[in-house]
Amino acid sequence: MRDLHNGRTWDMGIGTGIALFVIGAILAFAVNVDLGGFVNLALIGYILMGAGVVVFVISLVFTLQRRRSTSTTRSAVDPASGEQVTRSTTDTSGPPTV
Repeated sequence: MRDLHNGRTWDMGIGTGIALFVIGAILAFAVNVDLGGFVNLALIGYILMGAGVVVFVISLVFTLQRRRSTSTTRSAVDPASGEQVTRSTTDTSGPPTV
């Protein structure tokens, strides 16, 4: 689940988890169709609901663990000494990873 074009990860997982849960709930609680004993739609609904919760939780954990950092490097010449001075800073946003 990684978009190689812009480095975004797990963004669609939250929506996918919610969609699986909703479809599973519809199959488990709202559909009353007898398919001749071959397929139990309520069981499939419960399985989809469980899968939706798992996908949602995993996606949420990975999204919250993501950290963004920006590195900036600036170079200038010190007018007093004539030496080149380089300053590097790194700004990190997001929760710390464990």
